[in-house]
This record gives sequence, structure tokens and C-alpha cells, in this order.
Amino acid sequence: MAEKSIEKVAVIGAGVMGGGIAAQVANAGIPVLLMDIVPEGAKDRSVIAKTAIQKMLKADPAPFMSKRAAKRVTPGNIEDDLDQLADCDWIVEVVIERLDIKQDLYKKIQATRKRGSIVSSNTSTLPLAQLVEGMDPALKPDFMITHFFNPPRYMRLLEVVAGPDTRDDAVGLLSDFADRRLGKDVVACNDTPGFIANRIGTFWIQAAVATALDQGLSVEEADAVMGRPLGIPKTGVFALMDLVGIDLMPHVDRSLSENLPEDDAYNQVRRDLPIVREMIEAGYTGRKGKGGFFRLNKEGGKRIKEARNLQTGDYAPARKVALESLDAAKQGGARALVAHKDKGGVYAWTVMSRLLDYTASLVPEIADTVADVDRAMRLGYNWKFGPFELIDKLGAADFAKRLEDEGAPVPALLKTAAEAGSFYRVEDGRLQYLGVEGGYHDVERPEGVELLADVKRRSEPLVRNGSASLWDVGDGVLCFEVHTKLNVLDPEVFALFRKAIEIVPKAHKALVLYNEGSNFSAGANLGLALFAANTAMWPMIESMVGEGQKTYQALKRAPFPVVAAPSGLALGGGCEMLLHADAVQAHAESYIGLVEVGVGVIPGWGGTKELMHRLAENPRLPKGPMPHVAKAFETIGTAQVAKSAFEAQELGFLRPTDGITFNRDRLLADAKARALELTKDYQPPEPIVLTLPGPSGRAGLNLALHDLKLKGLVTPHDETVAGELANVLTGGPGADQTEPVSEDEVLALERASFMRLARTSQTLARMEHTITTGKPLRN
Repeated sequence: MAEKSIEKVAVIGAGVMGGGIAAQVANAGIPVLLMDIVPEGAKDRSVIAKTAIQKMLKADPAPFMSKRAAKRVTPGNIEDDLDQLADCDWIVEVVIERLDIKQDLYKKIQATRKRGSIVSSNTSTLPLAQLVEGMDPALKPDFMITHFFNPPRYMRLLEVVAGPDTRDDAVGLLSDFADRRLGKDVVACNDTPGFIANRIGTFWIQAAVATALDQGLSVEEADAVMGRPLGIPKTGVFALMDLVGIDLMPHVDRSLSENLPEDDAYNQVRRDLPIVREMIEAGYTGRKGKGGFFRLNKEGGKRIKEARNLQTGDYAPARKVALESLDAAKQGGARALVAHKDKGGVYAWTVMSRLLDYTASLVPEIADTVADVDRAMRLGYNWKFGPFELIDKLGAADFAKRLEDEGAPVPALLKTAAEAGSFYRVEDGRLQYLGVEGGYHDVERPEGVELLADVKRRSEPLVRNGSASLWDVGDGVLCFEVHTKLNVLDPEVFALFRKAIEIVPKAHKALVLYNEGSNFSAGANLGLALFAANTAMWPMIESMVGEGQKTYQALKRAPFPVVAAPSGLALGGGCEMLLHADAVQAHAESYIGLVEVGVGVIPGWGGTKELMHRLAENPRLPKGPMPHVAKAFETIGTAQVAKSAFEAQELGFLRPTDGITFNRDRLLADAKARALELTKDYQPPEPIVLTLPGPSGRAGLNLALHDLKLKGLVTPHDETVAGELANVLTGGPGADQTEPVSEDEVLALERASFMRLARTSQTLARMEHTITTGKPLRN
């Protein structure tokens, strides 16, 4: 009998991965049982699971999206608590990578689980065919591999491997749950060693390390080349190994090598690396050890980043890399990089040509389509482009010809792409991929997934400028997209907002604020503000503040619903945008905060009044003129940033009624649906009227600030900024808690306080420091 839903989960194995999987299930609101073995002589028989939960509550980055989620995890052990599996709909095995231990555990699970419950293994190395050897026939239809990537909360890829006996409906149920509830992008893999991402990723690491040794590159040079110029994270390969743990590399290598044929290209590129073995033996296992290929030297109270010499093993201060090939890549991308003749270009070609050649030979062995392979590498290794997308950037025909000229094998699939022109194309506004049979097929999106990227392929914006665009996403809903660097807000963004407010009511129903960048918005354009301040163009700054206030008020008063859909950073003015929307549909990984005090000012576009209003309506806070003011003073004054959408609700940046979407690809569709819901009998919100405490409240906030000053926790400029914040939050010197304060009055206070702070030299220094370093300055 098949389960119709997954309402309770068990995770067996409370290590880093098992704990992380349990935490993500709990984040999704699902109760989860976390179990491990009973340590010999332990007084508390569930101590391993309990310790794992406590460690996760202290970990950074945090596996839990809120402290409350941890309460959904029940610790247990496999000797006393296996009977509780009878209540679970999905049981995940995350124990040591030993076949005998796993198979013995499956027998115990089968004896206690309920009929139709799904059982899966998180193995990263063992084929499903081996796992099911000797398995009870009654378990096989419910069994599969679900391979998460670490850390499970943040890595979107989930590789799923089904066996010949696995029920299709079980795969469908679990895939849908992982997609919608856990936020995973599920990729179906064939039952081959390493599945997709680790098969390709481990080849890449082995080739990159061996080639760097052979060609005499430093770790700094190798990472600079094998990083951003290729659309790979800046960690490159050596810093990546430091991050995941150098001691993990031999285990994954051994498993792949043993399970792949001798003539597989992986076994030709891999080799024993004495430097890796020696580092592990000496405790240099990466960030978790004494250091790795890089380390942070803290001697003498300084923090100096050092790099390891691959030949001598000595450490020296890390050097900035200067290569002509890297300069060429800034203009011409990956194609220019691999074509260059300096050592960076030669290194890039040697590694990537072998990798891409190998990858092209693996379809359909490891996955049915090139699109699945590319998704796996984008999501599992955070590459900007998958291998086949990279080949298209190099030119499929040019790449195949260069391989042939060098005597390298050219896989059949690559020859087909060279003849067809590319692995991907856009036809009639639809993205298509090349199939193994030589025809093109639409890239199909799961039901309920809408991407702005697809809208852009089939249409033009209704209106646009250099900073923002307005798109028709169907059903009477328009989408406002910011597309500046970090999606910062500037006068052009506000100009297009005003146009959008005019356009929507003419023929449409609602507006969604959304983009598909890494961040929703990092706030105001500080560079523009600093330029104006350094040239004493104070009217320009005052105009920016005033225009921002007017625009956000106009959005709030618009005769149509506005729904904001953030993902990533929504800071400063980006947070204020959310606060003025009728509703927010937030990606679970939204990091929201009013952080203006970090650059020496206070929120200037209405953030203080909107946060106070939400806190005043929060039933968890006491009533009266002071509690919401004190809470806003603490939240804004300490630049608190919510580390998830759930924390944003706790801090008041999101309402309890605002929605949270776990899968990033479903965010636009969810926001659009919310906007359409609000169109029924829509009326703009009534103007806010705040009850503020006036001078008595200001005195209370000053007293709290004085205590912090005595403890040495605030600088003189912090005190100045906090004083202006207190002035706004309490309604100014003329406020009387018996008389309500209007929105316009609070906005006027915001403008005046902002401008006073903007004129100070300390604020200018903070702005300049933040722009150049990305970090706040305490002055």
C-alpha cells in the first residue's frame, strides 16, 4: 500500500550529514526522529543524537532555520527506539559507508517499519544494486537512494536513484516531497559509481590537482584559473578541498576507482598524491584541521592568509595572481581563457578539456539527458554553467576539432553537437537541449515552476531602463525586476517603479517584485551616495531619500496588490521594499534586515515606521507605547539580519501571514498566486497611525544606550546614530503618547535624521570602508 503523504520522518545516523538532513526536514515543519548507535558505557543511551542537535543549534552556518525547528527533532537510538519507525512515512539511512552495516540495518528496519513506508540510503559511493543484495523482497519496492549534498540545508541538489523493483509512485511521492517541502532540485540518476555530480566533480578535482603539480602552478594560481573565469566558485579546487575536508578525498577516490572499470578515463587521470597523504597524516585536513592548502596564521595577533607550496610543503603569505590569461577571460570568458598560451591558459585547457571530454562520454550512462547532468553540477558544485553549457561557450565544433587535432577521443555525443551547432538552443521562445539520438527537446519544468528566465526567452519587457525591467508574467500579473550589481537601488529603479505604478492599473491586476539574481537587493547604491557626499551634493542625497520615500509610499497606496518575493539578501532599502508590500512570499533562504547603522545612517525610506507598525500589531509583544519602540530600537540599532525567512518572521520583518517557499524555482509562481488571491475586492491599506512615547520614551532608550556605552560596546558615532534613531522611533521632541503620530510625520523625522548623519565625516568613512571591503567600520 503506497503512502499518500509524508508526515513523519526518521533519520538513522546522527553525523554531520544525518543531522543536517534531520534539521532540514524539521525546518519544513515535519517531525523527525534522529537516531544513532548506543556508545559503549554511555549513561544516556541517546547521547549521540542529543549531542548532534545541540551542536547544530550552535553551528554557523546554521542547519536550523530557527531555534523552534530544533524542537521537532526527537533524539533516539537504534537499540531502544526502532519500534518508533512504525509511525514514520520515510526512513533515511545515513550510516557509515560499509555495505555489511547498511544491509544489517535494513533487516532491522524491515522488521519494524509500516507497510508502504519509503526507505532510502544517503550513500554517496555504494551502488543500489549492492545495497539490495539479500534484501527482503518486501522492502525492495520501497527502497531507493537519496543522495543529499553537504550542508543539506543550503545545497539544493538531491540525486535520486531507483532500482528495477522500486515503485514509481514511491519515487514520485518522495521526489515531490523533497522538491516542495525540502526545497531540493531532484535529479534522477542511473545506478552508476558516484552518480552524476561526484563522478564528474571528483574527476575534475583529481585532474586539477595532478595537473597543477605537473605544470608547476601554485595553489593561488590554480584556484584563480579554476574558479570564476570558468563560472566555478572562487574557491577553485584547492580551497574547495580545504572546505569539504582533504581527508574525504582519498575515500571518494578509492570508491570510484574500485567500482569503475580499469579502462575508465577516471582511472587514467587519478593517481596517488603523496602531498595529500602527508598533509592528512600531519593533521592538515583543511579548515577543520590545522589548515590545508591555505591556512590563517594568527601569530602575533594578526590574521594572515597563507598558501602551501606544493613542492616544499612550506607556507608563505598568499600572493595575488597576475596572469594575462585571467585578464583575457575578463573580456572573452572561458573561450579566451583556454585559448591563451600562458601557463594559466594551458592549465585551464588541460584540465577542462579532459573533464568535458570525459563528461560527454558519460551520457546516457550516468543520466538520461545533458540537461540533468548540467543541473546536477550547477546545484551540487555551485557551478554557474554545467559541463555541456560550458562546451557551448567554448563552441562545440571548435572544442571537438581541437580535441581531434590533439589526438584526444571525441565522444559520439560531442560529434553530434558539433554537427548540430550546440547542446542547447532557443526555439520559438523555448529552451531546448540536444538528445542522445540527435534531436532537440524542450527543457521541461516541473508543474508549478515558473522562471523569469523563460519569460525573457519568449518576450520583451513592457518597459525597461539600465537598472530595472517590467515583465508580463501572465494572468494579469506584472513582474518588476531589478538588475543592477547586487540589485542595489538607484534613481533609475525608482523611476521605473513610478512607471510601473501607472502601467499596472491600465490592463493588469497585480505586481510582483522579484528577480533571479543571487540576492533580492543589497539596499541603496552606496557608491552613488558616497560620490554625492564627497562632492557636497547634499540636495542630490536629500532627493534620493525623498524619492525613495515617495516611491515606496506610492507602492503601498497603489490601487492593486503588490507582492514581494525575496531570495538571498534583502538589506536596507531592499528590506524596506518588502515592508511596503501588501504581502511577501519569501524564499526560505532570505536574509533580511535594516542594516543602515552599519554605514552610519538610519533607514531613510520608511523602514522605521513600517517595522514599528508590524511590531505594534505583534500579539507576542506587550501592548502600550513602548514595547514595539524598544524592540525596533534593538533590531535596527544592532543591524540584526534574519538568517532565514522564519527568523524574519520572528524579528517582525515578515508578517505571520506572509508565505515561505522552500524551492527557489517555485518562488515566482507562489508569489504570483498570492498576488492573484489579493486581487479579490482589493483595497489599499489604511494610512498608519502610530502611538509613540515622545521624550519619556527617548529617555528610556538613552538610558539603555548609556549602559552599553559604559560597557564599551558603542563608539561615539554609534551613540550619535542611536540618538537619531531614538529620535525617530519616539516621535521627536514634540511627540505626546496621547496624540497619534502620522506616517508623514515619521517620514519627515527619518529624512531629517538621515541627512544630519549623512553629513558627518564618520558616516562618510563608514560608507567608503563598506564599499571597498564589504565590511562595516566601527568608528
